[in-house]
Formats: sequence, C-alpha cells, structure tokens
Amino acid sequence: MSVQTWTWILVGLTFALYFGIAIWARAGSTKDFYVAGGGVSPLANGMATAADWMSAASFISMAGIISFAGYDGSVYLMGWTGGYVLLALLLAPYLRKFGKFTVPDFIGDRYYSNTARTVAVICALIVSFTYVAGQMRGVGIVFSQFLQVDINLGVIIGMAVVLTFALLGGMKGITYTQVAQYCVLIFAFMVPAFFISMQMTGNIIPQIGMGGTVEGGEFLLDKLDALHTQLGFNEYTSGTKSTWDVFAITLALMTGTAGLPHVIVRFFTVPKVKDARKSAGLALLFIAILYTTAPAIAVFSRTNLIETVSNKEYSDIPEWFKNWENTGLIAWADKNGDGKIQYVAGNALEGKKPAYTDARGEFGQRMISNANTAENELYVDRDIMVLANPEIANLPNWVIALVAAGGLAAALSTAAGLLLVISTSISHDLIKKQLKPDISDKAELTWARISIFIAILIAGYFGINPPGFVAAVVALAFGLAAASFFPAIILGIFDKRMNSQGAISGMVVGIVLMLFYMMKFKLNMFGGGTAEDWWFGTSPEGFGTIAMCVNVVISVVVSRLTPAPPQDVQDMVENIRIPSGAGEASAH
Repeated sequence: MSVQTWTWILVGLTFALYFGIAIWARAGSTKDFYVAGGGVSPLANGMATAADWMSAASFISMAGIISFAGYDGSVYLMGWTGGYVLLALLLAPYLRKFGKFTVPDFIGDRYYSNTARTVAVICALIVSFTYVAGQMRGVGIVFSQFLQVDINLGVIIGMAVVLTFALLGGMKGITYTQVAQYCVLIFAFMVPAFFISMQMTGNIIPQIGMGGTVEGGEFLLDKLDALHTQLGFNEYTSGTKSTWDVFAITLALMTGTAGLPHVIVRFFTVPKVKDARKSAGLALLFIAILYTTAPAIAVFSRTNLIETVSNKEYSDIPEWFKNWENTGLIAWADKNGDGKIQYVAGNALEGKKPAYTDARGEFGQRMISNANTAENELYVDRDIMVLANPEIANLPNWVIALVAAGGLAAALSTAAGLLLVISTSISHDLIKKQLKPDISDKAELTWARISIFIAILIAGYFGINPPGFVAAVVALAFGLAAASFFPAIILGIFDKRMNSQGAISGMVVGIVLMLFYMMKFKLNMFGGGTAEDWWFGTSPEGFGTIAMCVNVVISVVVSRLTPAPPQDVQDMVENIRIPSGAGEASAH
C-alpha cells in the first residue's frame, strides 16, 4: 500500500480511538471538566502527563533542532528533563496538598489577593498562548504533509480537531485521550529509531547505535563530524554557544517547566498527595524513553539528509524531497544552472523561510523569490527532520504513516491541555472567582467552552504566523513561565514571609521584562538587534533566567518592606508542607 493509504488508515484508526474516548469520558460537571473528577490513577495520570508534556516540540522539533545545532541542541534535553525532576520534587506534592484547580487559584489564595489572581491569569494566558502557537504549527506541519496541502490550511484543519477534543470532554476527556495518545506517540517515535539504528549501525537500540560504528568501522559521530567539516559547518559534536548562554537556556527551561500551568494542573487530577508523587515519577520514566532517543534520531537524520541531498542532481532526488517541497518546508534554488543541490555552510536561505512564486524552474523545482546570492541554496525546515526521517531512510510505508500519526498525537495532546488551561483561567479564575461568584456550574462550563473557542482562533493565528521553529517558540513559553510563575510558586510554598505585594511586583516585572526582550530580539520590535546586542550575551531563549532572578529579588525585597501575610496564611503555608491530610481538589 502507498504511504497515503497507510496514513489514512493509521491516522483514521487513532482518531477514531481519540474521539471514542472523548465521547465516553465527556465532562458532566465543572470538577470533571477541570480536574477529571480528581480520581485518575497514578499510572494513567503518569501517561497523560507524559503526553501533555511531550508536545510537538518534543516529538517533531527537538530532534530537528539537535540535528542542526549539534552539541548546542543539548540544552533542550538538559533543560526539559531537569525541569521535570524539579517539578516532581519541589512543586507537585505541595500544590496537590493545597488542593486547588489551577495555578492562578493557588496564587490568588496563597497571596490572599484578587489582584494577584488576575496577574496570574494574565501570565497563564500569555504563557499558554505562546506555547500553543508552537503546537498549532506542529499540527499544521503534519497535516500539510499528510493531506498534501499548504501548511496554513493544515493549521486550520488542526484547529477544528483540537477544538472538538477540548469541547467534548474537558480534563476528564483529555486525560484518557492523552493516555491513548502517549501509547501512539511513543510507539511512533521508537519504531523508526529501531529500524534506522539497525540499518546504519547494526544495533537495534538507538541510544547505543548513536555511539556505534557504521560500515567500514568508522564511528557514526566521527563520520558526521567529517561530513560537517567537508560542507563548511562546525563539527557536529562541537558547540558554538557560550557557557553562560547554555547555562541560562538550561535553567530557563528547567524553571519554566516547573511553572507551566498545563503540567501543574495534572497533579490535581489524582486522589492523594502520594499519588501525585507516584504519577510524577512514572511520567518521568515515560518521558525519558523519548528524550534519550531524540539525540540518536538527530544524528541518524542529519547523516542521512546530507548523504541523500548534498551534491546530487535534482532530477535524481528521491520523491520525498519533492513532496516536502510542495508543502513549502524544503526549498532549493539553482543559481549556477548545473542542476545539482549543493548544501554548504553560509547558504543565503539558511534559517530563512522561502518565499515561493507560482513558477517552476528548469528541473521542475519550485521557484523562490528571496534567493538572491550567487550560490546554490538549500533550505530545510528543522521541524520536518523527524517526520521526513523514515522517508529519507527508505523505511516501509507503514512506518512513515505511523510517524505522521505519532506527530499528530503529540501536538494534539498538548494543544488540548493548553486550551483547557486558557479556558479555566478565564471561566474559573476570572469569572467565577472575581466577576460573578454566584455563577452556576452550567453557566461556568458554558463560559469555559466559549473561552476554548476564542482561544483556538488566536492560537491558530499564531500557528500560521509563528516567530520561529516549533521548539524555539515553545522555549520562549518556558522563559515566560520561568520569569512569572516559578518564583511566585516556589516562594509561596517555602517562604512564609512572602506577601501579596512582593508576589505581584515580582510577577509583573518578570513577565514584562521577558516580553520586552522577546519582542525586541525575536520579533525585531523596539529597534530590534542582533546577537551582538544581547544583554549579558544572553539569547531570548535563555533570558527567562535573568528575568526570573529579577523577579525573585524584587519579590523578596518588596515583601520585606511591606507587612507580613496574615497569620492564617502563614499557617496554611506550614500545613501544605506536611504530606498527609490532603483532601480532593476543590474550588472552595
């Protein structure tokens, strides 16, 4: 069977499963909608958390960024994995003991202030919209290849699917759908890794294969270093980022992980504090399977890409290249008329999205208008490396289709969780807690669903017009979470003296500082700037670390210059540090 037929079958079967679960587990109350009734088992919650966590950035984009950045891409592995450990040890049990639905709920009650709650709602919306933009782009990339349509149309189709999931079941439907999506995405990620590792190194375990030898006895990494050097790139195993920037990005990703509202809310869905610890540990195990495999996928795909396309006649190029070219995610400009693809360092299209014309070139290639140097040029979108990897390696058609199904599972699971956070922040934390305290359960659910509908439209817009690759966009969301939420949560748990004035001041300054830096250096607003202009040599992805430190300093200083929190709040802080005695999650 063809790839297209296999894709229809596998994606159709998985979607039928997701929709069936969503209908079976549809929410009948606000408790079902927000925290799945508070009765999810640790195993199911661990798998759902892993699916929620392993988004399009993890499945589609992380290996792609590592394959192009080499050693420098390891910051994503270290930051995201380390952040989950931080979340499991420092935050999850205490937040579950506190027993509220959402992060803004925790901040509003811990800091005894509706102003703090409102600031937290705004921060949650900013973080979630930035994060969900990356997911929608990931969904668009998969649909564009799967249906052979433009990526923007792929985003729109993905919007409709995600909206259906989120509207039907709320957290209850999403939780059990995510258990199924985890099984699909991890199987889809590992199967091609096994195939390609065996094909290239003779070892079926990709983590070992990456350090193994290829035909001729040469180590795979040495071979890739040599290929890079021949093409004028830095060696794959060498890094160009400064030690400080690597540290800053890693810490921003770690603390951002611990402040992500859509991951934190998962720990309110289990019955007890002990279950929150168990599900966090299980989720880390499930996540590690993918995260330890991603570097191997990156090495395999980079080696295969270079050997397949570099210095090859366009007329002899495999069909997969032309398929991805039709989606706009690979581009080639023949500048010297020799009909060969020359992939070398310094290409004018490197890192720039191609602008296509309606014309076709002499060899049938799509023509691009922003190729303006004398060199042959090749543009490869980092986000296709995992999806195209089985095609580049000439694997069976069913494996290629399986990866498409896995990519959709990864992007859809996280997008649905993020939309729920957005809707909950508006319906529960803003409307129920502040504007209309006497609102009925039914009306609150209606507002939650209206919020999801509006949120998907905004998310779709950012998915069509993202400020970078999926993993880069998501990294910015982590920086925003680190700059705003992490200090307020961690100080709220471990510092009895932290008061509302300190927390509000810190969150506002942290999020504004991070937003300014992101807009200036990522979106070229406020005069823009290059890497030479970065403050303290810190990239936008790593600036969350500096903004977080500023937040902590301001929070502590302001709290010490203003009155201490009420005694009952200080007693509450003492109480949530004791593991026993937690009831069910409640809205109070």
